[in-house]
Amino acid sequence: NITNAIMDLVLFDQAVAHVCRISRIIENPSGNALLVGVGGSGKQSLCRLAAYINELNVVTLSVTSDYGVADLKEHLKTLYHKAGVKPAKPLVFMLTDAMIVDEKFLVFINDLLSSGYIPGLFTAEEYDGVFALLRNEAKASGVPDTRDTMMEFFIQRVRANLHTVLCFSPVGDQFRQRARQFPALCNCTTIDWFTAWPEDALRTVAKFFLDSVDLNTEVREGLIDVCVNMQTKTSDMAERFATQMNRYYYVTPTSYLELISTFKGLLSKSRDNVMDMIQRYDNGLKKINETQGQVDVMQKELIELQPKLQDATMATEKLLV
Repeated sequence: NITNAIMDLVLFDQAVAHVCRISRIIENPSGNALLVGVGGSGKQSLCRLAAYINELNVVTLSVTSDYGVADLKEHLKTLYHKAGVKPAKPLVFMLTDAMIVDEKFLVFINDLLSSGYIPGLFTAEEYDGVFALLRNEAKASGVPDTRDTMMEFFIQRVRANLHTVLCFSPVGDQFRQRARQFPALCNCTTIDWFTAWPEDALRTVAKFFLDSVDLNTEVREGLIDVCVNMQTKTSDMAERFATQMNRYYYVTPTSYLELISTFKGLLSKSRDNVMDMIQRYDNGLKKINETQGQVDVMQKELIELQPKLQDATMATEKLLV
């Protein structure tokens, strides 16, 4: 978290197993991964952690509204230079569903995964410049100085150092269609399925986020049980809904985290309201006490002035006579 964007990760057993799988995939040359799971399963976070364990930099696409195929090609050129040209750097290229704003992007990704060679990515002059930079290393490796062998040497270096990690969701028809149209997405990657969180994972996550809340132990344990029960019961009802009505409602880890976050927000808001009411009540009592003190002083002064008042009354009566 010191060197990367801060991630609040709860490493329960299932998450640790996923980190180990991703790490084992990307530490091998030409290792590519397909992480399949619903939103909020931790695909991107665990990929970044696994890459950090292997001392690899993670590269993604900065997709904007006008991002197109030409921008993707320029980005891939940069990745090819980093991964295949001297000095070559191992990289993790992470791609998510949201980054594929055009299905044509998957044509390039399919070629990248299947053979590493993307037609039309570089011009002939650009390839000549790449081969010139690689000529000494190719010669040291015993590669003949021909265009075909240099091309193969360059592509091999790129495939060995560029690890593509696809983070896709299986929800809807899109995933099935993409797998059918672009077979390399499944055939040339190692698939890691992110299944639903087990009960112990739900309990660990709830405990992690509720530990920061000022509660006694008994109440906190009860809240953890409520959170786990709500998530599991909702998941069971979603399955019944799909079976009986043939309509799908996905209960994701994101909804569980939002449940906990919503509770913490409501609790904080309620506590702020209570503290505001207590403060107003205390201020009211303080004012009442101050007023009572002033009234006591005035009554005391009035008692002291009563003899003088009686004398003044008698004097006034005499004056009237």
